[in-house]
Amino acid sequence: MGVVFVVVVLVVGGLVAVGVFGGLHWYLWRRLVRDATVRGSIARRAGTGVIVAGPALLIGAFAAESAGIPFLIIQIIAWPGYMWGALFVYLVLWLLVGELVRPLLRRWITRANSSATMVPTPEDLLVPTTGVSHAATRDHQEHPASVSRRLFVSRAASGAAALAAVTTVGYGSYSVLTGPRVKQLTVPLANLPRAAHGFRIAVVSDIHLGPILGRGFAERVVDTINSTQPDLIAVVGDLVDGSVEHLRSAVEPLSRLRARHGAYFVTGNHEYFSGAERWTEHVQELGMRLLANSRTELPHFDLAGVNDIQGERIGQGPDFVAALGDRDLARTAVLLAHQPVQIHDAVAFGVDLQLSGHTHGGQMWPGNFLASLANPTVAGLERYGDTQLYVTRGAGTWGPPVRVGAPSDITVIELASKQA
Repeated sequence: MGVVFVVVVLVVGGLVAVGVFGGLHWYLWRRLVRDATVRGSIARRAGTGVIVAGPALLIGAFAAESAGIPFLIIQIIAWPGYMWGALFVYLVLWLLVGELVRPLLRRWITRANSSATMVPTPEDLLVPTTGVSHAATRDHQEHPASVSRRLFVSRAASGAAALAAVTTVGYGSYSVLTGPRVKQLTVPLANLPRAAHGFRIAVVSDIHLGPILGRGFAERVVDTINSTQPDLIAVVGDLVDGSVEHLRSAVEPLSRLRARHGAYFVTGNHEYFSGAERWTEHVQELGMRLLANSRTELPHFDLAGVNDIQGERIGQGPDFVAALGDRDLARTAVLLAHQPVQIHDAVAFGVDLQLSGHTHGGQMWPGNFLASLANPTVAGLERYGDTQLYVTRGAGTWGPPVRVGAPSDITVIELASKQA
C-alpha cells in the first residue's frame, strides 16, 4: 500500500510539473508571440518555432547523458537547451513585471491619444470593409501609424521583457565563463593549537565539468587555486557531470593542483549520477586523496570526509562513525561533507568546522529561496552549537552556465587559533 501511495504521488507530482512547465511556455507564447505579432507573419512563425524548440532542447539536454548518445551530440544539445532553461526563467519573471507596467502604459497612451499626439485608438482603425472583421483588419495594418494601442503596448512590454531577460542571462553567463573569484575568510576555532594559526584551506566545490564547462574552465579553476598558495585544497564534491570516458581530458588539469599538504576529495551527489566508483578511482589517479568515510591526522588537526547522501543508493552513504567515531576529541576536527544538511551529524560527533557546497548559493535568483527550503545554510558561515558550517557557492554551475545573484567562488579559509 505504501509503494502504491508513493507511485501515485510521483505520478501526480510529475503531471503537475509538466502542466506548470507547459502552461508557462504557453504564457510566453501568448505574450511574446501571439499578442506582439501579426497573424501569418514571419515573426509569428519564427517566435512560435523558438517557443517550441526551446523546451524540446532543454528536455533533450536533461535526457542526453543517460541516453548513451555520443558526447559530441550531448554537447551540441546541451548549450542551446540549458541556455533556454535560463532564458525561460527570466523571460517569465520579466514578463510578470511587465504585467504591472502594462496598465500604466495603456493609461499613458490613452491620455496622449486624448490630445491627438499618440497612437490612434481602435475606433480610429476602423475602415470600410466588406466581410472583413475589425480584428482581421487590425492584424494586417503594418504601418506604424496604424498599429493599435493594444498591439503597441504588447510589443513594448514584451520587447522590454525580452531585452531584460537576454541581458540578465548574458551577464550571468559571462560571470561564470570568466571563472570563479577568490573569497578570503578567517574562521576562529577554539581548540586549534597555536602552531596551526594561519593554516589556509582552499575550498572548491561544484565545479561541474561536463558537456558545457570543460577543460578550459578546469584550467582556470586550477590556476586560481594555485595562485592562492594554500596549505591544503579541499574539493567538496560535484566535480563532474558525465563519465570518466567522456571527461578524462576535461579533468586532466586537476592533476596540477598544488598545496603543501595536498588536495583532498569527497563525493557529491552528482558523482553518483556519473559512475562514482570509477570517479573515486580516477581522482586518485589525478593525485587527489580520497576521503571516503575516513580521516587523516594532519600535524595539528584531524581532516575527515564523508560520502554524499546520494551514495546510499548503492550502499555507499555517509558513515560518521567510520570517519569520526574513534578520534581523539581533544584534537580539532575539520569535516568535508558535500551537503550542508549533514551538519546535524557533524554536531553530534563534535566537529569544529564543516566545509560544504551543493547549494550553488541558489545559482540563479530567486533560486536562493528554493535552496533555503532544503538546506540549513545556503551560503556563508554559520554556527550550529559548537560546530561552524561554511558553505561555498561553488566554482561552476549545474545546467545553464549562468549565475545571477550568486557569484561563483573559491574560498580560502584561514584557520585562527584563539590561543594565538
